[in-house]
Amino acid sequence: MQSQDVASRPAPASADPVVDVERAEAALVEHYPRLVRLAYLVLPPSLGRNRRVVTAHSLTQRALPRGRAASAPTIPAQSTGREGDPGYAFLRLRVLRTALEAGLPLRRLAWPKRSQLPPLLPQIWGLRLFPRSGGADELALDQRLSALSGPARAAYVLRGLEKLPDGEVRDVLTAAGVEDVDDALEEAGTVPEQHALLDSPEFDPCSLQARPTDLMRRRQHTKAALAAGAALLVCGALLGLPGEGWGPDGPAAPAYAQNPAAEAALDPAQLTKVPALAWQSSARTDFSVWPARGDLTDDSALLRRALAVWARPGEKVTVSATPGTPAGGPSGAPQLLYAGSVDNVRAVILYDGLRIARYAEPKDGTAGAALDFSRVDNATRAEASAVVLSRADGNVRYLLAPWVRKAAERDLLKPDAGAMALTLTDGVTSPLASPAAQQTGACSSWNALEVADGTGTRVLTDLAELVPARLTTGRPGEARDVSGTRALHTWAPYSCWLGAMRSAGVRTVNAWAYARQTLPDGTGAADWVCTRAETWRGGGERVLAQFRTPGTTHAAVTAKAQNVPACGTRDPHVLAGVLWKAQAGDWYLLAAGTRDTESIRATGGVRGTSRGSLLAVRAEQGAQADLKGTLESGRSIDGLR
Repeated sequence: MQSQDVASRPAPASADPVVDVERAEAALVEHYPRLVRLAYLVLPPSLGRNRRVVTAHSLTQRALPRGRAASAPTIPAQSTGREGDPGYAFLRLRVLRTALEAGLPLRRLAWPKRSQLPPLLPQIWGLRLFPRSGGADELALDQRLSALSGPARAAYVLRGLEKLPDGEVRDVLTAAGVEDVDDALEEAGTVPEQHALLDSPEFDPCSLQARPTDLMRRRQHTKAALAAGAALLVCGALLGLPGEGWGPDGPAAPAYAQNPAAEAALDPAQLTKVPALAWQSSARTDFSVWPARGDLTDDSALLRRALAVWARPGEKVTVSATPGTPAGGPSGAPQLLYAGSVDNVRAVILYDGLRIARYAEPKDGTAGAALDFSRVDNATRAEASAVVLSRADGNVRYLLAPWVRKAAERDLLKPDAGAMALTLTDGVTSPLASPAAQQTGACSSWNALEVADGTGTRVLTDLAELVPARLTTGRPGEARDVSGTRALHTWAPYSCWLGAMRSAGVRTVNAWAYARQTLPDGTGAADWVCTRAETWRGGGERVLAQFRTPGTTHAAVTAKAQNVPACGTRDPHVLAGVLWKAQAGDWYLLAAGTRDTESIRATGGVRGTSRGSLLAVRAEQGAQADLKGTLESGRSIDGLR
């Protein structure tokens, strides 16, 4: 737990200072990333991510005054880390005004404003630029913001990104030319306050990913130019064919290179197809020994489209990748794991030693094709047990490893209910309900996949990625698969919080009951559990400290952290606290550390110390405290924040 200090804002300036070009330029250089992010968030999403990025940079670079000096805006320069800088306030207002103008519709009898036209500069030929993808929360916020009007988006961004109170937001919007400021503020209030997400990479137009678009290289020599023109004519002829207009490569973008290794990677005849029983004699038990399955493994046209889209996804192909997973084409001929028809789609699953790639297209054409990636390097036998084959109507089908003998569906919230067997057809399971889209607050069940092979039973869960996450329980370094009544009961109260780890590239999730604490009012004992999610990329680990009192179905999350070693193999220690209300109405600060915690000290809004790994101190409602523990080794640890 951590107390929060609220910094007071400086008083507004009594007179509007004059901002000369040099001062404005200095402010632009210093705060350029923040100004570009503000423009990107306010620009209408209908422009598309590439044009929004380029336009945001263009508007910010054109925000400098043309003369030697310019009057500052009639509002105080207030923002985080930029208080009292009239140069920044001036630039912010100009960026905001032009970003709002860019969202205005064009009028037939009026000249368009410069900001309403595509930017002349910057221009990046042959590339599409867009920010790095965030998680499910960032995507949901982007969708909510896209439904707002331009002034309402600006109000939300000024509140969340610039940390301005409504009075200053009103002044900024008025100065920017917004007529109905009250309506904009009211509309912005309809979106939940998730201001911290505005600082995420999802909305950072300065940290970009690039994809090819028009990949015809402009040659300097006449011979190369003629060859490029001929290739363009051939592509045009293919796009003019009857039907949906797709050539042999399906919805792939035009080819942009002639490289022997790249061409071999696009040849269906070069695909690696492992024999059905190779895994029984192999020293490895991972995706590299999966056989090729499905009823379309000999469909060269389908396989060619899948490989071509992997190398060059067209603009109409929906592409997704788990964090830390490169989305480029294979460096050589990949391995075919599956090609077949399932749930009204044709699906192809490929493996290149680092990634699983799934290409899917409708059975009646290629419109709406999708390409998904997931990183799976160094997968173990347990982690290479299943791959998501398809999702339809809230259900999911898995393609299982050849060594899996049985599969079942199990509700983690009902550990005593038993598992429901799933039918296996050529390694493909019958559909089971997926919790991937389930909201944490409305969690009444959490269906997981239970598989059994010759080495034991394990539980996997769908976290909206291609490869399900493996669930384990126990002290870090000694964790085991969820198998047996005791392990299932350990996971039951904490299963619903798995939703907080969706779309993060999660490899394994471990639940560790590290402490049990007798409640001060004598009503029983509460459990402290640390849940840690490890990722395939080796970074972005997520840690939750959870507290469960007797008689409650679900646990409460008391602390969250990311990219910390706590509760992991490298540092199997954790300290967390919570404000708890007794039945008599008294409030307490409860805290618990691992068994080798020698003492705990609370400071801040609550003060107290204890000998041992448990702390219980009377407190006031709403109090905040900092926790620090000392291990038996003498090392100090901080409370999980």
